[in-house]
Amino acid sequence: CSAMSSLYLSPRFDIHGGGSDLKFPHHENEIAQTCAACDDSGVTYWLHNGILTKDNVKMGSSLGNVVTIRDIMAKYHPLVLRHFLISAHYRSPLSFSVLQLERSSDTLLSIYQTLQSLTEALSPHQEAISRDGTETDQTAKAKAIIKNVKSHFETQMSDDLNTAKLLSGSFQDAMGFISTSIIKLKTSQKKHLMSMVVSLSEVEKAVRDVLDMLGLLTPLTYADFLKELKQKALARAKLGEEEVSENKLVFESNDGRV
Repeated sequence: CSAMSSLYLSPRFDIHGGGSDLKFPHHENEIAQTCAACDDSGVTYWLHNGILTKDNVKMGSSLGNVVTIRDIMAKYHPLVLRHFLISAHYRSPLSFSVLQLERSSDTLLSIYQTLQSLTEALSPHQEAISRDGTETDQTAKAKAIIKNVKSHFETQMSDDLNTAKLLSGSFQDAMGFISTSIIKLKTSQKKHLMSMVVSLSEVEKAVRDVLDMLGLLTPLTYADFLKELKQKALARAKLGEEEVSENKLVFESNDGRV
């Protein structure tokens, strides 16, 4: 490692990564070697990630307990795996389980069901948003939520890339605001309608920004992404679309269904 990093990066570089189990003796030995061999050597930041475990044992090919990404992708959407991997702090150990993957699937299902409901609710107002959106003020509550979402994101990312907390707190407040406002939108008086529509549109942008920066924003439409999640769930249950239809089955998340 000392020879490779010196050759390709120079003796001094910014970030060196590795598993937490390599701190001693591997990385300490690497530091000693490089410092002895090169006068101008050093690493600015060391990032040691936690280990992935299964049944409280570190995954390893020698133990025969490895679950490959290919295995997981056969049953779960790639964004579900990504959500699972960032659900714990990168320095902490992460315990692999089907239950945790299902929870990640449920979380994304809930988020995107809410965003799809928002798309449907705002659809009749798209022309008005394009025409009058920049001239209409958001509600005070929407402004506060957007501010909190941005502040929460900056705080957690500044706290040693604490991704585990990014989809909680103010992010959940934003999702809750969207859900309750969709209901209020149907009964809103005309004079307040445009302000609520613009507020919802801006809160959605804040939510999408967080998802985008976490790599959890789908390039598909919300409806198409939900369909992909559903197809993966069908595959896990070994059911076909016709069987679901015949038995009138639904796929449920914690607070909704698809």
